[in-house]
Amino acid sequence: MPTICISALMRMSACIDEVAAWMRSNRLQLNTEKTEFLWSTTSRRLHQLPQLPLRVGSDHIAPASVVRDLGIYIDSDVSMRSHVAKTVSTCHAVLRQLRTIRQSVSRSVLQSLVSSLVLLRLDYGNATLAGVSSYLLSRLQSVMNTAARLIFSSSKFQHITPLLHQLHWLKAPEQIAFKYAVLVYNCFHGCAPAYLTDELCQVADVEARQRLRSRCGV
Repeated sequence: MPTICISALMRMSACIDEVAAWMRSNRLQLNTEKTEFLWSTTSRRLHQLPQLPLRVGSDHIAPASVVRDLGIYIDSDVSMRSHVAKTVSTCHAVLRQLRTIRQSVSRSVLQSLVSSLVLLRLDYGNATLAGVSSYLLSRLQSVMNTAARLIFSSSKFQHITPLLHQLHWLKAPEQIAFKYAVLVYNCFHGCAPAYLTDELCQVADVEARQRLRSRCGV
């Protein structure tokens, strides 16, 4: 295991050196202070992850347990716990601020504020949350429930489903499924990038299923 890790670190350092050289030739500079890396494995093997640093130029960077890329937090075990925790915390902070002005604005204005300041945060990058635990999904749903009750000034004991229906909001798991459904639709209709459409094929086109009745829609 250590030998494999050392070999991988050496290859990564050599690759980064080539990237840094290309950046210098184009009058750019690699910012090593903002460079992070992590080892990924299952939660049961986290204790087996090496702690060897990665050489980036003249600096040595220790492996992180969580990294951020384009606003998405990724854990070493790819559980997305940190991303959900950050999202939920930020959304609840916004909802607390909106609660202070609830009596000063109309319901339509409040709904617009919730949609732009809260729902957009929940929707951003939620395709990366496919397959997460039901506990994390329930935490995301709790934000939507709080937002809906804030808009209608309802109590926490009132059933939430009618409020979500009235707002035309999908629940957290349904939003993720909807995001993937739209992505697949775009792939099949030529509206998605080639690196996605090239990797996607219909089940009926798989050679192993061509003799099945499901291929003919039976």
